[in-house]
Amino acid sequence: MDQTLWVTISEEEGQQMMAMWPDIVHDITKEIENSNNPDVAKWAEKMLQYTVPGGKKTRAFALIIAYKLLAPSDQLTEENIRLVRILAWCLELFQTYILVIDDIQDRSLLRRGKPCWYRYNDIGPAAINDGLLLQTAMFYLIRKYFKEKDYYVNLLETFYDIGFKTIIGQNSDLFSTNFGKKSNLDLFTMNQYNSIVKYKTSYYSFVIPIIAAMHIAGIKDHEKFRETKTILFKIRNLYQVQDDYLGWFGKFDVCGKNGTDIQEGKCTWFVVLALQRVTPEQRKILEECYGDSDPEKVHRVKQLFTDLGLLNTYSTYEEETYNLLKEHIK
Repeated sequence: MDQTLWVTISEEEGQQMMAMWPDIVHDITKEIENSNNPDVAKWAEKMLQYTVPGGKKTRAFALIIAYKLLAPSDQLTEENIRLVRILAWCLELFQTYILVIDDIQDRSLLRRGKPCWYRYNDIGPAAINDGLLLQTAMFYLIRKYFKEKDYYVNLLETFYDIGFKTIIGQNSDLFSTNFGKKSNLDLFTMNQYNSIVKYKTSYYSFVIPIIAAMHIAGIKDHEKFRETKTILFKIRNLYQVQDDYLGWFGKFDVCGKNGTDIQEGKCTWFVVLALQRVTPEQRKILEECYGDSDPEKVHRVKQLFTDLGLLNTYSTYEEETYNLLKEHIK
């Protein structure tokens, strides 16, 4: 899709989405109030307003635009578009649930340009429960608005299945970083990296918006679902490598967060390639410095990546993968 058209659609959909946000918050908090928990409802509203609406909403836009492109014209009624936008907010709740938990595990400081939720008023580990509230609120909305639809079971199974796969990916990522201890560089292989990308983020970031749109649009052909997933996995790999680049060079004023992949000892595309190229002496630098927050050690790792020519490799990979994807989509 042309970039200008995407931006225009995003702006229009952003306005439509935000117009629905108060109703989404009301639905969730009203259900909590109905369980005789007014204090929890007030807390939930504060948490929802702080954590959910500030993202780029790319998953939400992908779902809405895919539905509009795939659905027969007689399906594109005002009510159906409204339902798809409600499901788009469910995707945003899903995304925020993952981020709230992930930030605690990674001990991240900033998210979307402000302190992570667990750091807000020193909430701490109690934010785990807020993450779970986001997840269960998502399923509550799906049941409320889609239970009578003939695609409800497929939709529900898609969310459950992808939620399960995402948690598997998160565990795989935690194993690769040795649960916050010094990274075991022997685990940093391209197979491990691709597995983390596929399970931790590909499913919920790229697969679920399009697959959900296909279900709502009434598509039944299993081959179409298979081909779609294949392309989406390839797109996600490219996106993740780009994200790893931001983790290396990312600046707060550009992406709203500080790049801390090196300090956290993450299994990134760059460190995997570096391990394939290093001399024994250079590997010692990684073993000593990777996964350490000391600014001097972080600088040494970044300098090693530069010395190994990883920036040029990244630029070539990005261009070639993009061109291959265009051909695959055709």
